[in-house]
Amino acid sequence: MKKIFSTLFVLLVAASLFAGGGKDKATNVLTVGATPEPHAEMLKLVVDDLALQGITLRVMEFTDYVTPNEALESGQIDANFFQHLPYMDSFNAERGYHLVNAGGIHIEPMALYSKKLKSLSELKDATIAIPNDPTNEGRALLLLQSAGLIKLDPAAGITATPINIIENPNNLKFTELEAATMPRILADVDAAVINGNYAIPAGLIASKDGLFVEGSDSPYVNIIAVKDGNQTDKKIVALVKALQSQKIIDFIASRYPNGEVVKAF
Repeated sequence: MKKIFSTLFVLLVAASLFAGGGKDKATNVLTVGATPEPHAEMLKLVVDDLALQGITLRVMEFTDYVTPNEALESGQIDANFFQHLPYMDSFNAERGYHLVNAGGIHIEPMALYSKKLKSLSELKDATIAIPNDPTNEGRALLLLQSAGLIKLDPAAGITATPINIIENPNNLKFTELEAATMPRILADVDAAVINGNYAIPAGLIASKDGLFVEGSDSPYVNIIAVKDGNQTDKKIVALVKALQSQKIIDFIASRYPNGEVVKAF
């Protein structure tokens, strides 16, 4: 996997956390890493709920898919909230990490977007940008297969890459790029497959702007990830319960009325 370098934004936590201070050792403090939207926004909603239980929730914002897992494995944070299970499993296998799922929260449907084309039928001899990390790349190609644009070797599974395409009747070409860059380069390619948590801040609505949208039966549920052995920690259990709540259901319904985010509990 290509390493993704990014700027790390810190919310409600001192910048010295990574500089050498380590995570707060106080038993009532829970430090969670998250990408900005919708993950960090959901976490902010439950700060007061956890405070009523004596838990201080601190949120660290990351803008990539690598650093939050490195921070979790090294013990610099207690949990993270940005990824789906296939990505975490792939990361564990690649790095020898020990991260586990503490609870599923929502799905962010992936979609194919274009600023140049209006329909799938126009995608001929076109260049499509797809994420370059293994699981999201495979997910993107499976989306394109569901759209009838390509056919993949069934043996490739969820980690398919362009070399696993066995039928490409429209002579599509693929550019593999960091997932976070997709909204910025959308105008430079014919189309791009964009993850929900990057499409949303860019003002893209899957149901409105997408040429093709992932189905609601997607296995790519976004989870609370923790280091193995911590999934039964009382603070983690309280966090998952707070996120699997009516407050979050109402937030999703009001903030993402067009299906950009779908609850998974």
